[in-house]
Amino acid sequence: MMAVIMVLALVYPLMVATTAAQSADASDDWRPPATVYLEETGHTLDRLFLDLWRDAGGAGAFGYPITPEIAQPNGHVVQYLQYARFEYWQDGDANGNTVTLGKIGEELRPINMRRSVSNLAGKQRTMPESASVSRAWLPINEQDVPTNTPDIRYVAESKHTVWGGFRAWWEANGEAGFLGNPLSEEYTLDGVAYQVFERGMLSWNETDGIRLVPLGQVLADKYQLPQEPVAQGDVPTYSEDLFVPPPPVRATDVGPGPVPGAAKSIVVSISQQLLWAYEGDTIVTSSLVSTGKPGFETPTGRFSISKKVEMQDMEGLIGGEYYDVDDVPDVMYFTGVGHAIHGAYWHNNFGAVMSHGCINLPLDVAAWLYDWTPMDTPVLIVP
Repeated sequence: MMAVIMVLALVYPLMVATTAAQSADASDDWRPPATVYLEETGHTLDRLFLDLWRDAGGAGAFGYPITPEIAQPNGHVVQYLQYARFEYWQDGDANGNTVTLGKIGEELRPINMRRSVSNLAGKQRTMPESASVSRAWLPINEQDVPTNTPDIRYVAESKHTVWGGFRAWWEANGEAGFLGNPLSEEYTLDGVAYQVFERGMLSWNETDGIRLVPLGQVLADKYQLPQEPVAQGDVPTYSEDLFVPPPPVRATDVGPGPVPGAAKSIVVSISQQLLWAYEGDTIVTSSLVSTGKPGFETPTGRFSISKKVEMQDMEGLIGGEYYDVDDVPDVMYFTGVGHAIHGAYWHNNFGAVMSHGCINLPLDVAAWLYDWTPMDTPVLIVP
């Protein structure tokens, strides 16, 4: 069902006038949506819950929302997803987090087990089966851990063990950061192995391997919570494309044209101090730049991106002039003698020659262009 999930982290980033003074970046007005509609289940995710869902694994980690947000008598707000429950605590939890994952595994302790998980297979449990499940919840002392069980690990925080495939899955998916610590030992019902953790439950059988039990769904059904799809209204349907800012366009939508036949190309005009990025014949972004000052002129001609470095210290002596700049971002070399396109944080005088031969860009443009540009992209520099 799911591959390895990233470790939970509770905690994004135009047409304009022709001078730097007149330019107004249209992306300054761009904002990602605060609420999205998940058509898979017909519910929405809003603001902090949406942030948690996107930042910590999305549908692969938590499934889709199956209830609306529900206010609790204690002032908390909760929302059930297929595999989890999101909770908003206005005053924060013990660690100061206002948004957290509910400890839904705790709600499966034996007093509730017969009415909930034991019914997953659609049948009442026998007394021996119920006793087996209840025993699995009993804490164990470390000295009593079986020595003949391979790969067994004792978790002192909850006084339970985890071993074999469940241990491998738990450790590969963030351990306590995602599912929490184990609350039970592994036990078997109808040929299926289960183990309960603070925030979820794992199952295993020979056909399906290890899966997350849809515990959010189990509890939403048990508590008879409203799950009917809601009207979408004007809420946008979820897509990660909604959270990608538009490319910054800062200078002009009229350029000298792309490198003929190139899928992507970068064109720079020394006289205009402008750069254009083309996909085919279409300009996707443009920006004022700063190229080499007298004595350090940026070379003209056709080149290609030969090396990319996300961050680099630059130091050298050119024409008797020493330079030393730390942490230069988004560096893309296009000659074999050190000329590069990169971001510049040490000035904001784009549109004027400033550099020692490189092509300086505003930081946001440089970051976008770095991600957009594959190796060997042609670079055409015209006078």
